[in-house]
Amino acid sequence: MIPQPFIDDLLARIDIADVVGRYVKLRRAGANLLGLCPFHAEKSPSFTVSPTKQFYHCFGCGAHGSAIGFLMDHAGMGFVDAVAELAQQAGLEVPRERGDPAQQQRRDPGVLESLAAAARFYKRRLADSARAIDYLKSRGLSGATAARYALGYAPEGWRPLEAAVADYAAPALLAAGLVIEPEGDDEAQAPAPGAERRRRYDRFRDRIMFPIRNPRGQVIGFGGRVLDRGEPKYLNSPETAVFSKGRELYGLYEARDDLRREGCAIVVEGYMDVVMLAEHGVRNAVATLGTATTGEQVRKLLRLVDRVVFAFDGDPAGRKAAWRALRNCLPHASDIKRIDFMFLPPEHDPDSFVREHGAEGFASACAQATPLSVYMLQALREGNDLDTAEGRARMLAQAAPLIAELGAPGLRLQIQHAVAGLAGIGRDELDAYLHEAISAREGPQDGRHNPSSRGRATWAGGGQGDDGSDRRAGADSGRGGWRGREGGPRRDGADWRGSRGQGRAGYVPPPPRPPARRPDLERRLRLLGARYPSLATEAEGASYLSEGLAAWFAGLAALGPGADFEAACDALGAIAPEDVRRVRDDAARDPVALAQLGEEEARAEMRDALAQLRQRHLRAQIEALVGAGLRSEADRLKYQELMALARQT
Repeated sequence: MIPQPFIDDLLARIDIADVVGRYVKLRRAGANLLGLCPFHAEKSPSFTVSPTKQFYHCFGCGAHGSAIGFLMDHAGMGFVDAVAELAQQAGLEVPRERGDPAQQQRRDPGVLESLAAAARFYKRRLADSARAIDYLKSRGLSGATAARYALGYAPEGWRPLEAAVADYAAPALLAAGLVIEPEGDDEAQAPAPGAERRRRYDRFRDRIMFPIRNPRGQVIGFGGRVLDRGEPKYLNSPETAVFSKGRELYGLYEARDDLRREGCAIVVEGYMDVVMLAEHGVRNAVATLGTATTGEQVRKLLRLVDRVVFAFDGDPAGRKAAWRALRNCLPHASDIKRIDFMFLPPEHDPDSFVREHGAEGFASACAQATPLSVYMLQALREGNDLDTAEGRARMLAQAAPLIAELGAPGLRLQIQHAVAGLAGIGRDELDAYLHEAISAREGPQDGRHNPSSRGRATWAGGGQGDDGSDRRAGADSGRGGWRGREGGPRRDGADWRGSRGQGRAGYVPPPPRPPARRPDLERRLRLLGARYPSLATEAEGASYLSEGLAAWFAGLAALGPGADFEAACDALGAIAPEDVRRVRDDAARDPVALAQLGEEEARAEMRDALAQLRQRHLRAQIEALVGAGLRSEADRLKYQELMALARQT
């Protein structure tokens, strides 16, 4: 039999939206997620998933249950198999009970129950501690805000928590991270020498306690802050079966209604930042848990709100944290959601800023937050001399991994345009550079390509990784660009350094080729049309042509059969004299090549140029829609239609 406490812990760790989302396409509908019911045929969605209550319900057929029930009903699994499936996803091993289940439950109350008992104990002790209350008052915190976040106080001493639980030796206390049990026989480590069971002691002592709750409101961990001086200033619960620092966010449960009402989540770094913002009326803030913002946290927030604003400290450490957050946001970015960065003055953190400027000042700063794209481009410009080829090349090397990781296609297009402009090259050249960089990076590694490393540590440029390591171009080797393993194989099997003799003594590399300018497709089309006026039929129905180019082809189509280059130029001179002058100049620049250009070859070139113009036109429409914010359902449908057309080209 599977212990009930384990099942409770498992359901607290698993997000039902993730489980159901693997089988049902869900969209946000207020506090819940909505989709077509997988249990009966319907055209209008009546199937809801509640991330807060962690259950699903269909108003059409009445299907209802938890994540375990969903796998049983939809995937046809048995109870044990469904639990095992979820446990595997959570990285847990399913235990089995022996003996009387009721007796086992009485002996081991479970991790969640132990955490709940500790939270109640800490809350009572706060009411008894004048020193802890005075500390919170000195920070400007009211009793109402303390109650909203269920703040508590862990008393001084080695084992005060013993008074709050039936059995201080219960395994669940250790599994919940509430106590520490020294290893080995070194009695100097043990605060209470004697019997083995008295070797353990409380993890949190003489600290303000911040309970961390999951979407169901269950306490899954704690953060503790020292009242006076001491190290560490903040102490967090360890990773447990129900608590993972990289997946959870402090204050998410308390802010659930405000997040829905505001449509925006403010991400800060500290527990006190969250509670002090709430004290001043900013109640849609959450905090990371002592680690860099992770992709899982970003994904969780973007599922709840349409805008995420990172508000980190204004000091260098805060800016470093913001850059890490940006890197982890890129794969989860969306064309219909915003990710912004609010940079406070260096002397401020969110706590001090809101105390000095109030909620209105904080809201004003939030409204002026820097969009992800602007922050990224600013970072690319900084430290690079874009007046030199070397500086532009280094900037390209830094931009490449960021562009590769960006998951929003419309935003990626716009950033590519901006990066191409900064580098002084055309979009086609940038695309070629990125393709070459990706091809170089994706060389075989141990015979396999690992998609999970996409756009990460194999770059030589581009800021910092999840672990904070320096990723600036050339930071470790003095070279910009994308590099594979030193001396490792290329995709084609050749050696990185020896494919063209670079490893030979005395080898002199060829001079770099100047970048080609982006071709003027309209100018080339005018020349091809004038050379063979009968090709004007290729442009019939092309609604994406500019007004001048459409008039050019209309003039060609009006010519009689057998018209040649001179007849075309004479006829079009009256309606587009400047274009005719440029066409004659182009023809005079290489008359032999123009004379040798066959009609079918010209037709193929014209079709290719028209296809490129169509693609540019679609891109422009996509960027215009995204820039306007995709405010309506019609806008989003139009965006999807345009993206589908762009992929067909």
